[in-house]
Amino acid sequence: MDQEKIIELTDREAIRDCLYRYCRGIDRADEAALRSSYWPDAQDNHGAYCGSADGFIRFALAVFETGPRNIHQITNILIKFISRAEATVESYFTALQRGPDNDGEIRQTLLCGRYCDLFQKREGQWRIAERTVVYDWCEEQTPPAVAEAERFGPRRPIGAPYPHDPVYALGKRGVHVAV
Repeated sequence: MDQEKIIELTDREAIRDCLYRYCRGIDRADEAALRSSYWPDAQDNHGAYCGSADGFIRFALAVFETGPRNIHQITNILIKFISRAEATVESYFTALQRGPDNDGEIRQTLLCGRYCDLFQKREGQWRIAERTVVYDWCEEQTPPAVAEAERFGPRRPIGAPYPHDPVYALGKRGVHVAV
């Protein structure tokens, strides 16, 4: 395999990794993960929010103060390189979001759509420079009426915001994998 192909494959993996960091950040209220997925001067059109990525991150973190439960999954990642330092990326998402509305009533919404991103490689890192969220499906659902402890039953642990989610304890174990 030639060097150019190896670089392309490495770049594709770095872009996917960035998308996955975004999902962890948005689901776990992990500000560092969210910030690491955008360039500081990035723009985000998220439907309910349109402006700087920094503003979107502050908007999202304020939502987390209400104690929501979110899960985002990304599939069908299509990457097209414009140059060695720019790529357009379309990735399909499914998001289940549950939390209180402005009146304190718990709402649950299933969203499906696509992140249409312009990624840029700067100083060897790929991050989002521009994001437009395209919504293809929105379904309001009836949230479960029982408390989480009852709903999850013996299924423990359950997901939690940063730094309390069990995934963050993994990095503290000192386990290293040879590469």
